[in-house]
Amino acid sequence: MRVPFINGRKREFLIDPLAVRDTTAMALLHQEDFSRPWTAVEFAGLLDQEPVFGFAAREIGRPAALPAGFVLARQAAGEAEILTITVARSFRGGGLGWALMDAVLRQLYHQRAEALFLEVDETNLAALALYRRMRFREVARRPAYYAHPGAAPTTALVMRRDLR
Repeated sequence: MRVPFINGRKREFLIDPLAVRDTTAMALLHQEDFSRPWTAVEFAGLLDQEPVFGFAAREIGRPAALPAGFVLARQAAGEAEILTITVARSFRGGGLGWALMDAVLRQLYHQRAEALFLEVDETNLAALALYRRMRFREVARRPAYYAHPGAAPTTALVMRRDLR
């Protein structure tokens, strides 16, 4: 899937499946946004599991560059969950998050999954806006779920999108 992205100059991205070779890049990207980022070893362990899959956004024409973003999901027994998603700060606001989530949704529709769940920090307004535009709805809350160095913990919103 090709996705146009405009940020000063037109850039195009290919959304393609994640592979174990991506785990170092995934860990580097994960460090940008998470207070407890996952390691390359943790990502490799997840990708080794059969129900886990994901996608990376790669800039066309720059094959050696790190992915601009990625999403990791797991599907079992008709339900799926987003394990993590991130887009590099320098590429935000251009639709890559939508494109990555759309790739997951397409795969889940193909696999006939019934629902997709995710958890998001209540203070992550950009992510919340994206998920709401994608028709996710809040189904639960986990108070004091996310720890932030030097700040009070924040609530995780559990969101769901029905796929049937």
